[in-house]
Amino acid sequence: MLTSIALMGALLANPAAQAKVETFEEKIPGHLPVIKMAKLPAGSVEIGGKKVEIKPFAIGVTELHWDIYDIFFLRLDLSQAEAATDAVIKARPSKPYGAPDRGFGHKGFAALGMTSQSAIVFCEWLSKKTGKKYRLPTEAEWEYAARAGAKEMPKPIDDYAWHWDNADDVAHKTGSKKPNAWGLFDTFGNAAEWSIAADGTAVVKGGHFYNKPDEFSFGMREKYDPSWQESDAQIPKSKWWLSNGEMIGMRVVCELP
Repeated sequence: MLTSIALMGALLANPAAQAKVETFEEKIPGHLPVIKMAKLPAGSVEIGGKKVEIKPFAIGVTELHWDIYDIFFLRLDLSQAEAATDAVIKARPSKPYGAPDRGFGHKGFAALGMTSQSAIVFCEWLSKKTGKKYRLPTEAEWEYAARAGAKEMPKPIDDYAWHWDNADDVAHKTGSKKPNAWGLFDTFGNAAEWSIAADGTAVVKGGHFYNKPDEFSFGMREKYDPSWQESDAQIPKSKWWLSNGEMIGMRVVCELP
């Protein structure tokens, strides 16, 4: 955990971190689950040695939960007849072979195992449902949000992240560790989160419950690895699910007017 002196230094070093972070709840019309979003101020972050200016945006306080993702992939927003049309079948994820939550837990747990395409299509669906512009964070936005004005990683990492030494090889309920200075939970560990790099490719950020404590950093990233679909017997591999990606999740961003 950052000491009060260290936290004060981090806030003074970045005026944007001193801004009061407002939150709002996003709902899918006709459904009860909500996505809690935090409005972040404008600022800047250094990525790959380059300074990137960040406009104000909103980001999920936690990784996206199953109760929201279920509405999308199980087609709970559609009638039985609508869900069975060819157009919907092609536009929504197929059902995975096993339990999508891998037995880790469902309510309050991060949705896991989706491909980057599935995450992108979910954001497009969420945008249509809410009338707002939802998408995956850019890599720069993700790092800006994870830092929350801090120059150094939070310590001890056990207080902030589920990782190799404390997670027992499973995902945990979101929000059960301490948040960063902007009130965001699980930016490190638990589930790695899809984001979009400057070159337009999808990468996961923040690490996951299989990572060791000394591996965590603001800049840590992973590109798609074929091993994430190693046990997928389909040819070609599923475009919706990572058969061995039980540590991959997502966190959504909403563009602000």
